Amino acid sequence: MRILIATDAWSPQVNGVVRTLNAVIAEIRAMGHVVHVITPEGRPSWPLPLYREISLTGMSVNEALAEISSFRPDAIHIATEGPLGWTVRRACLRAGLAFTTGFHTRFAEYAAARLPLPGVLSLGWQVLRRFHAPSRAVMVPTRSIGAELDRRRFTNVKIWTRGVDRKLFRAYPRDHLDLPRPIVLYAGRLAVEKGIDDFMALKIRGSKVLVGDGPERARLERLGPDAHFLGFRHGEDYARTLAAADVMVFPSLTDTFGLVMLEAMACGTPVAAYDAPSPLDVVEDGVTGCLAHRLEDAVERALTLDRQGVQDGSMKFSWKTCADMFTSWLVPCGPIPPQQGAQSVFEGLSASR
Repeated sequence: MRILIATDAWSPQVNGVVRTLNAVIAEIRAMGHVVHVITPEGRPSWPLPLYREISLTGMSVNEALAEISSFRPDAIHIATEGPLGWTVRRACLRAGLAFTTGFHTRFAEYAAARLPLPGVLSLGWQVLRRFHAPSRAVMVPTRSIGAELDRRRFTNVKIWTRGVDRKLFRAYPRDHLDLPRPIVLYAGRLAVEKGIDDFMALKIRGSKVLVGDGPERARLERLGPDAHFLGFRHGEDYARTLAAADVMVFPSLTDTFGLVMLEAMACGTPVAAYDAPSPLDVVEDGVTGCLAHRLEDAVERALTLDRQGVQDGSMKFSWKTCADMFTSWLVPCGPIPPQQGAQSVFEGLSASR
């Protein structure tokens, strides 16, 4: 199968969406599928207001149609709701091509957190619902997120779980961090929507460690002068850092999955999180981590868990399973005009709309 994927999230961005797409693309290529990815790479881009770590990328509908025609996919998946996603969506609608979409990020909550004005949250959900309305399958990472989209009148919602690289994330010797224990670790972007202030407010003994970077770092360093800010870590260095921690805290109430939870669990490090959507679907309470209304309670309980049990409990998640689910939800996009003369065909479609 020839699969075209359009995404605004791509390297050098460091986030769960990029890691998910890279892992899934590698798996489906290994299955023998041919994949072409429309990304921001090599295109004019500018930073997203209020979220400068993400780039907005310009592309015309005709450019998207020409790229689709050149690749001639059997299936089209639009991974993100950014400018590239909207452009490829418009191109597909104008050409009468079916497509699927991915719901990775609760942008409505992110916008409301960064721009706390009346109506922002409601407007954000309206925009997201409109974007996904024509999709033949809206792929979401957990059942709780799927249930929420159902309540918000999204249609064609399908579950598409996540995986973890077990060759990289495993039980390493736990000497990578020379700090007083217990080591309580946060991994992710240092941003307000991640619940990072709740992590900083934890009253704990031992050491508080933050892996990652973001717009809130300077403020958080002033807020917690005794915390250890390590910045982004990558590859085995990152995996060994996770394995060295006694508990990984996931304080977000807005993330749709949280790959860092799986990565920590695969290293044997239990997760402490709120009993909220996403952690409820990822963490087995009392086995791979602990969930609670109070984050402090979850941390204290998680510190008592058996690390081998945590690692064993994470085994149900794999990128192979994730890739199998992804390909199962794809739909035939329909006939595509031949490349020769396609520009005039597509421009005629554009003009008629």
